[in-house]
Amino acid sequence: MHRAYHKWFSPVLNREMELLVFGERGLPVIFFPTRSAHFYDLENWKVVDAMQQKISAGEIQVYCVDSVDQESFYSNASADRKIVRHMQYESYILNEVVPLVKRQNKHRSLAAAGCSLGGYHAVNIALKHPNIFNKVVGMSARYDLTKSLEFFADLFNGYFDENIYYNMPNHFVPRITDKKLLNQLGKMDITMVVGREDSFLPDNEKLSYSLNQIGVGHQFHVWEEEAHKPRYWREMVKLYL
Repeated sequence: MHRAYHKWFSPVLNREMELLVFGERGLPVIFFPTRSAHFYDLENWKVVDAMQQKISAGEIQVYCVDSVDQESFYSNASADRKIVRHMQYESYILNEVVPLVKRQNKHRSLAAAGCSLGGYHAVNIALKHPNIFNKVVGMSARYDLTKSLEFFADLFNGYFDENIYYNMPNHFVPRITDKKLLNQLGKMDITMVVGREDSFLPDNEKLSYSLNQIGVGHQFHVWEEEAHKPRYWREMVKLYL
């Protein structure tokens, strides 16, 4: 399995960023890491190994990107600065990583995927940019970071603004009315997977309901148990990517 390492100074983030690429052709997948994890963790957790057959066969090419969660959602910054840093991260993905993918891979489609907070990153960016992404797979993800759960805090401590609204799928998706955007979303291959005992199940159910209400087809799979660990994600990527 071909493996390549990339590192460059990101102007938008004002710091060096790293990523790993597995494979040389096929559907390119930008794979986001879990909360505060890094570009190499999916390889260390054998999630990449679980995709090896598809990668080696040229079905998919996987771009494992790094995160800046410790500088955004999980930083000590004020809530308004947290979301701004997150938006800078998305700008890095759209304006630096996506062009790299396009230079290396001439496939007409592009996918986003992620587990846990990485699933949030994938689904959030894909639903906002269906002109760029054609497929998204969110595994064990949370789609409203403003809501307190039993073991998970409101990451903005009650603060809410327009930037936060447009980065929380469970807030902006139910209110999508633009016909062009709805048409683009309707063509996207959307998959959400979560465990029956996962704290994020209600978030997934709400997003699935909202997508149905606006007429956007998708797949929604509920696994037994919590299913919020690498050993489950290794099985999920085989089925849904």
